[in-house]
Amino acid sequence: MVDFPRRRWLGALVAAVAGPALAHHGWAWTEDAESRLSGTIESIHLGNPHAQIMMRNDEGRWRVDLSPPSLTARSGLNEGVAAIGDPVSFTGHRSRDPKELAFKAETVTVRGKTFDVYPDRPKALKPAP
Repeated sequence: MVDFPRRRWLGALVAAVAGPALAHHGWAWTEDAESRLSGTIESIHLGNPHAQIMMRNDEGRWRVDLSPPSLTARSGLNEGVAAIGDPVSFTGHRSRDPKELAFKAETVTVRGKTFDVYPDRPKALKPAP
């Protein structure tokens, strides 16, 4: 059995490690209003815990979070569909922190094709052509 002080210390450690991870995932860190973002792909990660594209535009280098790999793959956004250097556009939500170049995408348009990585979310904006 773990004594009370150790249990408290262990709880604090778990909260310190899990808190930032939980805060990052989901939508709470994003603005309520939908917006558009576009630029050039610098890197693509289609694995866990969620797919991610790093892209650059005139504002700087953006981290764009997509859905978990199963939803991303179901949308058709798989290996080889997009490549480093491709122009890309997104609809979704910017970070609430205006200093953070981070975006949570609902749709991704690359090479003339749009991928809806969150098909069950209501959307106010149509993807860019």
